[in-house]
Amino acid sequence: MRVRDVMTGDPACCTPDMTLEVVARMMVTRDCGAIPVVGDFASRMPIGLITDRDIVTRAVAQGHDPMLTTVRECMTSPALTVFESTTIHDCIEMLELSQVRRAIVCDERGQIVGMISQADIAIHGSKREAGDLVRQVSRATAPALAL
Repeated sequence: MRVRDVMTGDPACCTPDMTLEVVARMMVTRDCGAIPVVGDFASRMPIGLITDRDIVTRAVAQGHDPMLTTVRECMTSPALTVFESTTIHDCIEMLELSQVRRAIVCDERGQIVGMISQADIAIHGSKREAGDLVRQVSRATAPALAL
C-alpha cells in the first residue's frame, strides 16, 4: 500500500503572510488541525505547516493576538514531506523518526497533493502499525517547560 491510497487529498493551503485567525477559520471549515504553508498558491510548493497546536502554544499562550499574528511567526518549517508513491511502511518510519503525527504529501514535482496523518494510518493500516506509530510519536523527548 502507498501513501496515495490512504492520504487525504487536496488539502487547503495557506501562505506565511495570512493571519492565524484566517487559518483557524480554514481549520474549522475543513475540519482539520493542520494546514500546509506554501510560498504561493500557483506553485503549491510546501515551505512549512501550521497546526492548531502551533497556534495555541506559539501565539495564544504567549499572549500574541491571533488577529494580527501571521502564520510565518508560528509555523513549523521545514515540515515533514513524503511522496505519494512512498510505501505506508516507509511513511510510518519517517513519522516515527521525526516524532510527528502528520506529513505533507507531494507529487513527483514537489507540489502538495495531500496530507497523511496517524488517523489515516489507523483507519487503513494494521492495528500493530497504528499502535506502534502512536507509541513512538507520543514518547517524551524533553521535559515540558512551564509557561
